[in-house]
Amino acid sequence: MASEIIPRVLLLGGHGKVSLLLTPFLVSRSWHVTSVIRDPSQKEDVLSTVTDRPELIDVLVSSLEDVKSPEDAQQIIDQSRPSYIVWSAGAGGKGGPSRTQAIDQNSCINFIRAAARTPSVSQFLLISYLGSRRNKAPWWSDEEWAATQEVNQGGLKHYYPAKLAADESLIAAASSSPTLQGIVLRPGALTDKDAVGKVSLGKTRARGSISRGDVAAVAAELLGSGAKGWLDLLEGDESIRDAVQRVIKDRVDCLEGENKDGPP
Repeated sequence: MASEIIPRVLLLGGHGKVSLLLTPFLVSRSWHVTSVIRDPSQKEDVLSTVTDRPELIDVLVSSLEDVKSPEDAQQIIDQSRPSYIVWSAGAGGKGGPSRTQAIDQNSCINFIRAAARTPSVSQFLLISYLGSRRNKAPWWSDEEWAATQEVNQGGLKHYYPAKLAADESLIAAASSSPTLQGIVLRPGALTDKDAVGKVSLGKTRARGSISRGDVAAVAAELLGSGAKGWLDLLEGDESIRDAVQRVIKDRVDCLEGENKDGPP
């Protein structure tokens, strides 16, 4: 009898709050996780998220800021041999606009391009944010779009173009790859409230919040599923499993009204 193939996940930004909540979900499925962190002092935080099956977690210390090309990203992919890649990394507003562009945009796109040419990587899930879009969502009101633009051009004026470029690049790469599915998970304002397991997933309203725990649970449910495209996420009334099954069945994609060919 052939041995069962254990899915392997490359988790980029492994010390982030969502990643630390996502890791035990993945290990509970007996999936292997390679968690990429920037600082060796963060290793124990990652390992402490799982009390059993420690053999299913590897911690890789590597600065995503130093990933300057798809070839640099390929080295990390080759080392970790993932089936799925999760991007939950970012500059976090530290280091100024140049660092935001280096990590949130350039490094992410380098991993996307490397993943698209690696047949063993079947899914790339990028955690973005609800307001990352170039055009008004057809299901939003003019007032919602105006408020979104105000935020994007105000406090997020450097973060917004970096995330948008990465979001668009993933969809463009996945659409031209015979092996890669791309998912951009786009939560609203993140909170540290307890996860409730009830969400609004897909074409949501433009503003709202969601706990980091529920974001992690949705990401875990999406991995290995047939979902693809852009999916907006807020608190709601639908169970996470039902919500994921619905968006797959109905082919929900919040990319509607956007550029499907990558950044102009």
